[in-house]
Amino acid sequence: MPPQTGLAETVTRVPIDIRRFPWIKQLAADYACDYAKVAGFFAGNPQDPAAWTDAIARTQRHPRRHDAIADILAEQQRHRSAPPEAVAAAQLLRDPRTVAVVTGQQAGLFGGPMYTLLKALTAIKLAERTAADHQVPAVAIFWIDAEDHDWNEVKACNILDASLTPIRIALGDPPGAGERPVGQIALDDSCLAALDRLAATLPPTEFTPTLLEELRKAYVPGRSMSEAFGRWLESLLGSRGLIVFDSSDKAAKPLVSAVFAREIEQIGETSRLAEEAGQALTNLGYHTQVAPHEGQAAIFKVDGARSSIRADNGGVAIGDVRATRDAVLQEVRTNTGAFSPNVLLRPLVQDTLFPTACYVGGPSETAYLAQLRHVYAAFGVPMPLVQQRVSATIVDSNAMRFLQRHALPLEALRAQDEAALNELLKAQIPPAVDTSLEEAARAVTECMDCVAEEVAQLDQTLEAAARSTLGRMQDDLKKLHGKIIQAAKRKDETLRRQFVHAQTQAFPGGHPQEREIGLVYFVNKYGSVLIDRLSEELPIDQGSHWVVTI
Repeated sequence: MPPQTGLAETVTRVPIDIRRFPWIKQLAADYACDYAKVAGFFAGNPQDPAAWTDAIARTQRHPRRHDAIADILAEQQRHRSAPPEAVAAAQLLRDPRTVAVVTGQQAGLFGGPMYTLLKALTAIKLAERTAADHQVPAVAIFWIDAEDHDWNEVKACNILDASLTPIRIALGDPPGAGERPVGQIALDDSCLAALDRLAATLPPTEFTPTLLEELRKAYVPGRSMSEAFGRWLESLLGSRGLIVFDSSDKAAKPLVSAVFAREIEQIGETSRLAEEAGQALTNLGYHTQVAPHEGQAAIFKVDGARSSIRADNGGVAIGDVRATRDAVLQEVRTNTGAFSPNVLLRPLVQDTLFPTACYVGGPSETAYLAQLRHVYAAFGVPMPLVQQRVSATIVDSNAMRFLQRHALPLEALRAQDEAALNELLKAQIPPAVDTSLEEAARAVTECMDCVAEEVAQLDQTLEAAARSTLGRMQDDLKKLHGKIIQAAKRKDETLRRQFVHAQTQAFPGGHPQEREIGLVYFVNKYGSVLIDRLSEELPIDQGSHWVVTI
């Protein structure tokens, strides 16, 4: 992060090349910055206007039940009392010309990590740009992954307290937690306790009362986790036209029965194609995100608990129960609501239901979608473009000034030690001190080398003693240097406080902020201005991580 002389007081955003971050894998980096290297795994470069033209045409040509999915969305929105702007956007899906920019996430507590909001805002901005640039109706859709079973992943969120210490707020474990899809898990009284703890922990601001009121409207005992999440997300972004879709809605399953049936007819084919793509990625030096099991279907049977489906000696095994393929096909076609897709088939279900021109995802999603191009082709479903979501770290103005003033790279704050701080403190030490210590070390080494050579002529055994003495003297000089640094630390506690202040915001617990801290913390801190500023300030082009001051 280079210094911007004269701008330290006014700068509100600074871009960082994502390739500087060690946690960004090569596939995601190349996708954003050198697309040609990975072009064979995707449907087009989202930074190429011609690719958008092609993607829009493909999705408009594909047959879909436009009215049926619009009716399902309308019923979901009616049940959640969605804002009128979101309702109007959903009705646009009745028009065969309409295209969608889709994103999604699990139903994390109180909205989940900050990147949930960043995904949704990216989708909204892309839909607006698509409508303007290509003169087509375009909507943004948020797919709640309500059929995920990982309760531990969604039951908690982290916030920062008044001292910027990460605090975990968590639900209990209602009946079925960890066994049934989260969309089928009814909130119990532990949601009230979580809300109380949230209220007691959030640093109070002028926005806190309204925030808590909205959360208490959404998170009600007896309501499903996915419905609560959807209500909260709509309260934040529904007025911007975001369409929220609860994927656990059984009313939508008959619309994808042909996809599920095709998966049973060609059981194991999806896994094979994804495995081959994974091997091709590995051969190019990339990682494989999904490791499918041979002969495994990319759908589950959901009857309370989730059961895998696999080929078994000419028949099909659902969990430990064997059946004929014809019997399973019949059930899939007549009782589609009892089945759900796994990570490989979920995107195809999504893009069968919706006219998806582009999907917005994070680095991991980009990686697993790289394994699906031939799966899309096998099902005859047009693969959308993939746009990496906006990536950002939000810091206050003090932290931004600190980073700018000292030209400190953001990633230097990640390590939970004082290495970067020590480097800063070294820079505070008068140059003459370092110069004098370096000259002293050089002089000691030169003199003791001469002594060692001379005494060796008197007695060979004395050379080792001279070298040992040199080592102790060098060690003493290093200790002296350390004491000087410690003295600088004591002298400049302000610098230490500024460093810790920036570090705890950017990398709480050593983790990137957008993955670690719940969006609810930032809504409490900044109110609706948060969404306005992020929408206005953050470009949606790929390849940059933004450090932002609200």
